[in-house]
Amino acid sequence: MNVEMNASADHPLDRSAGEIAAGIRSGAFSAVSVMEESLRRAREAQSELNLFTLIREEEALQSAARVDEAIRRGASVGPLAGVPFAAKDLTPTRGDLTTLGSFTSEDWVPGETALVVRRLEAAGAILMGKTTTPEFAYASFTHSPRFGVTRNPVDPTRTPGGSSGGSAAAVGRGVVPFAEGTDMGGSVRIPAALSGVVGLKPSLGRIPMTILPSVFDNISHFGPLARSVDDAILFMEATSGPSEEDIQSLPLAFDPDRARPVDLKGRRYAFSMDLGYYRIAPEVEAAIAEAIGRMREAGAEIEEISPCWTRQVNDDWFDLWCVFMSAFFGERLEPYRDRMDPVVVAMIEKGNAMGATPYKRVEILRTAMWKDMTRILSAREAFLCPTCAVPAPPVTETDDDYVLTLDSGRFAGLDMTCPFNLLPQLPALSVPVRPVSGGLPVGLQIIGHRFADEAVLSIGGAIERLEG
Repeated sequence: MNVEMNASADHPLDRSAGEIAAGIRSGAFSAVSVMEESLRRAREAQSELNLFTLIREEEALQSAARVDEAIRRGASVGPLAGVPFAAKDLTPTRGDLTTLGSFTSEDWVPGETALVVRRLEAAGAILMGKTTTPEFAYASFTHSPRFGVTRNPVDPTRTPGGSSGGSAAAVGRGVVPFAEGTDMGGSVRIPAALSGVVGLKPSLGRIPMTILPSVFDNISHFGPLARSVDDAILFMEATSGPSEEDIQSLPLAFDPDRARPVDLKGRRYAFSMDLGYYRIAPEVEAAIAEAIGRMREAGAEIEEISPCWTRQVNDDWFDLWCVFMSAFFGERLEPYRDRMDPVVVAMIEKGNAMGATPYKRVEILRTAMWKDMTRILSAREAFLCPTCAVPAPPVTETDDDYVLTLDSGRFAGLDMTCPFNLLPQLPALSVPVRPVSGGLPVGLQIIGHRFADEAVLSIGGAIERLEG
């Protein structure tokens, strides 16, 4: 006998993705009832936070009904059967308006769904909506000329971060247990930290990157925004693995058993509060220090170190980002300049002006960073630092408010994520620690050895338990 539950704090949608799917398969509740609640929450959150570019009400309910019918018939269903999820407006989905947050995409409706979404659907999950992104996913704030400002699920006066801000806020508001995002400079980890959810930049190639004009780009990653580390693991199980669609995809199978929480006792980690050059907000510093203290109390051996890095790391990443914008979206500039975000216009023009030799020289800095990380990770399991240097800023601010080098020589940046896109083979996970005053979230970033995605998730799960 199916048990339908009313919208409430203990609705099945508030369980983990694995528990939702298990409950649907067992008949404890229906996929339709779960999807109805997800859509109800989406409509409510949309009116307050502006998270979605579209909500797939009819299509999602039809898919949920098909899951329930298959279960009634005794047919086999996937491990994520009936679990609602959201995908970023950067990621094409067949039959859905996909804009990249830009007027330049006009009314593009793709004829094919991106592989990452197809894999989630093959596991039984159901796409319930497309989430907001800044134009071409360029920013740490989710402000779009086409869809406006997206707000934080904890405090609507603040940003959820970017560029996967809509996905992070949808998870943070309880609309879905996980959502798809993309990370080129922190666009999964930044909104995860600022919205109080889990966010993973997997190793380059663990999830095939198939949505760019080039399959040879090496700073871009798909990754999960998730309610918990367990839900991020389920996302990785469904989406990772090699594909001929991406020449850089790794021939590695994801092993969920190696991603389960570890006992921290006796395990060695490196830690830096500031990467050697950031200014850290006092409340973030206090929250991170307390989390590191709890890890030490649990038996972890944590050594404070300082990378040999400077603000040049961020400036060189930004040069690469501008060339990325110029190469992939530059042809849209002249016909649409007046309808584009002025910052995007300036980035494309900067990318256009960059010479090939300075572009190539960035690899010299990346090489020095890699040599430094090999020193840091030698005989240690991971490197820890804050995900962002400040709590979620007001929605009235922009990235331009976080570009100063102070008189002290410190960099007053927002995110501490883009350095690890210059080292794309290293997985990087943001997990929430205890919030600061006003309930604003803070994220601790865990950077692992090359291709050790399971290891960073296992450490993240252990920290999640400590943080309660």
